[in-house]
Amino acid sequence: MSMQERIGWKTVGRVYKFRDEDGRIAKLLQSGAPIEEVKRLAEDGFLGVEEWEGNVALNEGLQLLIDIIIGEDTTSNKWDSDHANIGVGDGTTSEDASQTGLQGTNKEYEGMDSGYPQRSGQTAIWRATFDGTKANFHWQEFTVVNATDDTGTNLIRKVTDKGTKSSGETWTVEIQVTFGSS
Repeated sequence: MSMQERIGWKTVGRVYKFRDEDGRIAKLLQSGAPIEEVKRLAEDGFLGVEEWEGNVALNEGLQLLIDIIIGEDTTSNKWDSDHANIGVGDGTTSEDASQTGLQGTNKEYEGMDSGYPQRSGQTAIWRATFDGTKANFHWQEFTVVNATDDTGTNLIRKVTDKGTKSSGETWTVEIQVTFGSS
């Protein structure tokens, strides 16, 4: 009888969309205000939420994660509050573990909202808010990276069409990765 051990992760992502001409909603979200509270304050300015499941763990991110765990790498940036960014882009190339970041022409990276990332049990949660002046293009790909651009190490990449962000809209991306046995 053979015994097999497995560890895996499950990813859930969400894009919360708000009408926000004066930037008030963006400031609240960037300061770490809870989404549900901001939705109530936004009233009819809440445009909806889009959710997805799954992603591809990128080799470069997994290798760095292992190096951090075993102490081989003590100097690289982590995916922490000082270094983590969520990247969005317009690339439609299917995810592949060998990729090293966003594939599209238009890309934008945003640092963590205050208090993020967070851990709840075995779940890591990254959250970043793109105000009305940022990333106003068609959002089709997502990543969590440990830098403010393509020079960092990307942990994941997901391709999923979430629409076109317009000027005067604030969109918040939340990515949750739950680690566990599979």
